[in-house]
Amino acid sequence: MSESPKSAAASPGAVLPRLADVIASRRDGDPDRSYVARLFAKGNDAILKKIGEEATETVMAAKDGEPDRIVAETADLWFHCLVMLEFHGLRPERVLEELARREGMSGLEEKASRKAAAREERGE
Repeated sequence: MSESPKSAAASPGAVLPRLADVIASRRDGDPDRSYVARLFAKGNDAILKKIGEEATETVMAAKDGEPDRIVAETADLWFHCLVMLEFHGLRPERVLEELARREGMSGLEEKASRKAAAREERGE
């Protein structure tokens, strides 16, 4: 039995992994019957283009200061990011783990640590 919208709202942290499962299940579906399957059939560039469009729409909604539209556009953006993650064989839990790793760290400190790690990988 699937969760009702009310119980899903009670555990928002579980929504991303559940949605990722649905996206994964539709990956190889019929592109004529599934929007997700159609995106996968079009490939990475189409998925990335959609993320760009949704990011722009999110920015415009925020610029206009319309709370309901901000939420709706952000949901669209996150959805398409989940599609992109699935395309690359990644789970949203990896992103959540990265956010947890950064929690409590200064943004400036975190950015500097990534730059240092990149220099180290290049042997600098």
